Amino acid sequence: MTPEIHGDRWYALQVRSRWEGSTATLLSGKGYETFFPTYRAKKRWRASSREVAAPLFPGYVFCLFDAHKRLPVLVTPGVLSVVGRGRIPIPVEDSEINAIQRVVSSGLRTEPWPYLEVGQHVRIQDGALSGLEGILTSFRGTLRIVVSVSLLCRSVSLVIERSGVCPVQPTWMPVVGAILPVLEGVVA
Repeated sequence: MTPEIHGDRWYALQVRSRWEGSTATLLSGKGYETFFPTYRAKKRWRASSREVAAPLFPGYVFCLFDAHKRLPVLVTPGVLSVVGRGRIPIPVEDSEINAIQRVVSSGLRTEPWPYLEVGQHVRIQDGALSGLEGILTSFRGTLRIVVSVSLLCRSVSLVIERSGVCPVQPTWMPVVGAILPVLEGVVA
């Protein structure tokens, strides 16, 4: 895949922690179109809680610019880098930016979510299988994950709500004579 870096495209900028809003404002002041999606998060202070606007993508701001003329963007306070491969900026797909903009403008409740990939180690967080770890092999639809539990070299397929699964770092431990439950997704 050869990246297109000609003309104005949307790029993800990595910015300093908690500088997303001010960096987006500074870039807008320089004449750049920015996109800084937020969501309503409940924050607790001592005995009370209130809703605040929090970044949907912490540490990132989207900006529309020509990659060949990126120096003014890079010298903006708060900007650490343009996301890409090495020194080559990779634009965000227009369809992805449009989808995020539609979701944010829809008024529906949104929140950040862990990015899950096929082949990634996951842990079930809720219910009777809480704590069970395994490997995700496929998604079924948009709201559910299909997994199977391998036990005694047999598989049992079950459907788990996506909200009940979180990514984990794989830990390898040699276990002799023990049966380790492994989750493997089933192609739906």
